[in-house]
Amino acid sequence: MAETKRDYYEVLGVPKDADEAAIKKAYRALAKKYHPDANPGDKEAEAKFKEASEAYAVLSDAEKRKQYDQFGHAAFDGMGGAGGFDPNSPEFQDIFGDIFADLFGGGFGGGFGGFGGGFGGFGGGRSARTNQPMRGASVRTSVRLSFEEAVFGCEKEVTVNYREECADCHGTGSKAGTQPETCTKCKGQGRIVYTQQSIFGTVQNVAECPDCHGTGKVIKEKCPACRGTGYRTTRKTFKVTIPAGIDNGQSVRLSGAGEPGANGGPRGDLLVEVVVSQHPIFKRQDVNIFSTVPISFSKAALGGPIRVRTIDGEVEYEVKAGTQTDTKVRLKGKGVPSLRSKNMRGDHYITLVVQVPTTMTAAQKAALKAYKEAMGEA
Repeated sequence: MAETKRDYYEVLGVPKDADEAAIKKAYRALAKKYHPDANPGDKEAEAKFKEASEAYAVLSDAEKRKQYDQFGHAAFDGMGGAGGFDPNSPEFQDIFGDIFADLFGGGFGGGFGGFGGGFGGFGGGRSARTNQPMRGASVRTSVRLSFEEAVFGCEKEVTVNYREECADCHGTGSKAGTQPETCTKCKGQGRIVYTQQSIFGTVQNVAECPDCHGTGKVIKEKCPACRGTGYRTTRKTFKVTIPAGIDNGQSVRLSGAGEPGANGGPRGDLLVEVVVSQHPIFKRQDVNIFSTVPISFSKAALGGPIRVRTIDGEVEYEVKAGTQTDTKVRLKGKGVPSLRSKNMRGDHYITLVVQVPTTMTAAQKAALKAYKEAMGEA
């Protein structure tokens, strides 16, 4: 009876002003949680599943929701359970097809008898045909670069296994003079529908056809050159343009150089990952370069010009008098070009390290002792 039923909003756990998306999301969660296939033999779960489905059938329909908000369950007394909702209507097929396709890979073909005369059958859901054109898989390979090649860009060649159309059968896979035939098992659909019994009736599921493997075609006489695959594997070399500024682990994409597509679909891509060799002096972090530059004690104390090695070659830098060891200096625009803009470059940061001599001549020692005395050191 109507008065024994729980409030539909309470059943789904949503507020009365919940929008369509929130109601659908709440029902999805309950349907997955309480579906009988996930809770075999659990009568309480079965009842909650039916209750949630009935609530959703009303609240997902704008007109019936309006009636329910005004009159409650009494709005549907004598109308066949859940508001007289037609299980075979396009709205029903669309709403429940989306939800149950995730759970069952197909849809319902039997009947729900427990909704007070309500749900007569879930009609199959929506499953994509498996013999539709599909893009080919991407192929991955790698290429090694020097530090300088990664910074300034270059051109490289990579050789990969490449499947191309068989010259004998022109990609059909059939022996010369023959053509693939329409699969009799699936009638060219590439999929088959099979049924199984559940507590709600007959459940329909969709699977790839085992005879044609989803293509909808069967090859009776295979091409001897490609053994029915329609392709022959060769070694093919591609020229790859490496952009300036690419970093270790990043990839360059060559569109259409991957695996061939299925059922007339386009080829996949070739992804060339770069492996950058380490540099003996420079270290890279994003678009910036770092290095350490040794300077003598006298240069640190008195200052003066030094030659600094950068990725562009040597540049002159004026050391300030009194420079301390581990002083960091920025050489603007001497870093790595940006991949986002060829007119932008990072910076080169050098760390000046004062070197202490390990061996000295007598004259050098005398000069250093004189300096020590002049500084008043003991």
